[in-house]
Amino acid sequence: MKWEPYVRIAIEYTPAVNQSAGIGRFVRSLVRAVVEIDHHNEYVLIHAAPNPGRAVAAPSAPNVSTREMRFRERVMSALWHQLNLPIPVDFLTGPVDIFHAPDFVLPHVLRGISLITVHDLAFLIHPECADERLRLYLEHVVPRSAARADFIITDSENTRNDVVCLLDAAPERVFVVPGGVDPSFAPATEEEVHRVRCAYRIHHPYILAVGVIEPRKNFPRLIDAYSRFRVRTGTRYDLVIAGSNGWLSDETYWEAERSAFADDVVFTGYVPEEHLAALYSGAEVFAYPSLYEGIGLPVLEAMACGTVVVCSNTSSLPECAGDAALLFPPEDPEAIAVALESACGEPTLRAELRRRGLERAAMYDWGRSARQLIDIYERVARTAG
Repeated sequence: MKWEPYVRIAIEYTPAVNQSAGIGRFVRSLVRAVVEIDHHNEYVLIHAAPNPGRAVAAPSAPNVSTREMRFRERVMSALWHQLNLPIPVDFLTGPVDIFHAPDFVLPHVLRGISLITVHDLAFLIHPECADERLRLYLEHVVPRSAARADFIITDSENTRNDVVCLLDAAPERVFVVPGGVDPSFAPATEEEVHRVRCAYRIHHPYILAVGVIEPRKNFPRLIDAYSRFRVRTGTRYDLVIAGSNGWLSDETYWEAERSAFADDVVFTGYVPEEHLAALYSGAEVFAYPSLYEGIGLPVLEAMACGTVVVCSNTSSLPECAGDAALLFPPEDPEAIAVALESACGEPTLRAELRRRGLERAAMYDWGRSARQLIDIYERVARTAG
């Protein structure tokens, strides 16, 4: 067997340390899968000092080392991205062939190939949905990082197209590495579902929505649609919204309070990963009305749990859901209500969507994503060599 030289790759692991959900979970899952598969190349995981209450859960392997910076993420962000101080990240990683920043922004890299992952461009496409300070920050640093990076990775073809069109990136510089569905997402037992329903005080059949409570997730229109659905069907369902508070969350709570069915709208707050599969599995329908997503992993997780899905027909969601979900325009509460009626009230359709959903979710595997990423690392290293 011909011996191939190894590639030394540094990955900025801070989001995996400090973020419980979203990008943090994405980075943790992908890096864990990469380390499980790749025993040849060398990996250096660097991260800021953890935020209070956070613990580092980096994967361990003979070809993996972890380095912690002395400062917290906010300080490092201010130095690298707001003040734009030219402090090379190489001082922290040592000599590497590739530096990968998987959370939008790139520090200064003195030597080696630089990659960033741009998960979405919601701050440009729906600026009205973003916290103003965060939007201004992202508008400043993401285009600059994309211009400086040698290569860019996105989660979907839709986001790749957005990056090419809106950030003027050359198409040959942009790769797609979709996320995956963790094996823990599978149909839960009745006992597991009962336990989670009791924990979150869910007393009736329920429609589930998952996500940080912020404008982009479009929960006010979902609550409006749910109220219409309840009036027309006369059937009692709870609407369960599982997620922590984000920015500009007040409108969601106001819409719930105004609903004639306010007592049946359940806000769970943050749900730990170990409860999610049972929460998905117990739902009659999973609704995902987001205005824009880089990739809709909750859609796939719900499908993997055997749950019928209705979701938006925008951004990456049709690409993600394929023919295994009912799609609707997210700005139209009436269309959302009709989708809920069909998903809840048509047994034959429900069975078909469940079958398609399980097949669709099986196509998204972290191992496959990891192999794609490793292939990108090795390809770009060869071109540089």
